[in-house]
Amino acid sequence: MIILGVDPGLTRCGVGVIEAGAYRRLSFIHVDVVRSDPKTSQDLRLLAIYNGLVEKIERFAPDAVSIERVFAQENRNTVLGTAQAAGLAMLAAAQRGIPVALHTPTESKLAITGNGKAEKIQMERMVARILGLNTLPKPADAADALAIAICHALRPAGALQGGEREQHLTAAQRQWAQASQKAARRQGVRRGM
Repeated sequence: MIILGVDPGLTRCGVGVIEAGAYRRLSFIHVDVVRSDPKTSQDLRLLAIYNGLVEKIERFAPDAVSIERVFAQENRNTVLGTAQAAGLAMLAAAQRGIPVALHTPTESKLAITGNGKAEKIQMERMVARILGLNTLPKPADAADALAIAICHALRPAGALQGGEREQHLTAAQRQWAQASQKAARRQGVRRGM
């Protein structure tokens, strides 16, 4: 399975491509940063990011696109640009019928290092180690994109499409999800919902 990871951003949008093989063996394919010029108008910046993402998707034909979930920050403009870039990645994938998944930074850190609060350098080292790279992936946006792709390979439960999500879950994840749904239904009945 080819997974294209996206660390969304309006100025720099990280793109990492990996292959997830048998026994969760992960292989590095590509890493890059799609850029837009902050001096141009926002519509042209979005177009540059979109075109760059489309080029990567068409070049590598991923089986899934995994995107870092936008989280709240104090800088509203940063959040807005990040959310727009994430939306472009979702759109580019959806137009080609490619399943999309969203993973939080904490989820990614937990999947890769076992620590949801891992420092950036720990993540970069583990990404390099997991993918057998001799050097740390740079810049940070590129490393984050690879991390999101790795996270999806190890924890695919973030898939957005209902039926697609089920087929990517391990047996244990399916049992956990079913038990959670059953418990939620029981609580709903008790509360008269």
